[in-house]
Amino acid sequence: MAPELLSSHRCFGGTQAFYRHESRETAGAMRFSVFTPPQAAHGRVPVLFYLAGLTCTEETFAIKAGAQRVAAELGLMLVAPDTSPRDTGIAGATGDWEFGEGASFYLDATTAPWRERFRMESYVVHELPTLVGEHFPADLSRCGLFGHSMGGHGALVLALRNPGRYRSLSAFAPIGAPSQCPWGEKAFSRYLGDEREQWLAHDASALLARRRFPGRILIDQGTGDKFIHEQLRPETLEHAAIAHGQALTLRRHAGYDHGYYFIASLMEDHLRHHAVNLV
Repeated sequence: MAPELLSSHRCFGGTQAFYRHESRETAGAMRFSVFTPPQAAHGRVPVLFYLAGLTCTEETFAIKAGAQRVAAELGLMLVAPDTSPRDTGIAGATGDWEFGEGASFYLDATTAPWRERFRMESYVVHELPTLVGEHFPADLSRCGLFGHSMGGHGALVLALRNPGRYRSLSAFAPIGAPSQCPWGEKAFSRYLGDEREQWLAHDASALLARRRFPGRILIDQGTGDKFIHEQLRPETLEHAAIAHGQALTLRRHAGYDHGYYFIASLMEDHLRHHAVNLV
């Protein structure tokens, strides 16, 4: 079934639109945004999936990141899902911005009651791309993945866990070692249970000990980010990449914080990084 169009806006010669559909994986309605570049009028175009951070929705990236101008130039489709299922009715799923609705951590939960609805890895990696390929002019053989904060964590982990799915990868201020920080410990203990060994399969720094992304990963981190030391731990990810031979460019930017002014400042660099392998 085709997704329901919620709104559509002409943008840099292309179209920025928002959709809703019934998801098999999350057992409820999901929303996502799509920027279709002008080149899609002549055939299928590469597609870049963006995963947003805690508290964000499918609208956050499209409204705040300023990505459409360069995406239109490069011929990149941009797809951004919501950060979790909504209106789940699960006790404890709302009221805490660090967990539950708006804070899926892009994994498939294994514990009750979360495992019935919080299946975001399967949604992002399989269901959403299939839907996009069926109903939009997207070339799924040319997919890239990037994200911010919790979504940066999601991008790194999903690319490492699903080899061959993505041809390019980057992140803004990702949670680099979630099994070692308060955000990750709260989410993993509830979604995955108390066995910490299970958490490592969803931690990019730990995954690098046995899996590498075939291309170079680009990461940008602001030094003025208030979450950098306690929650993000970029040095842990950087050391893991060096130790295990992962090609990584981790750039630190003086004074930049965790928000979308930082992301918008570096968005063009990330889109051009992806275009090298997608266009």
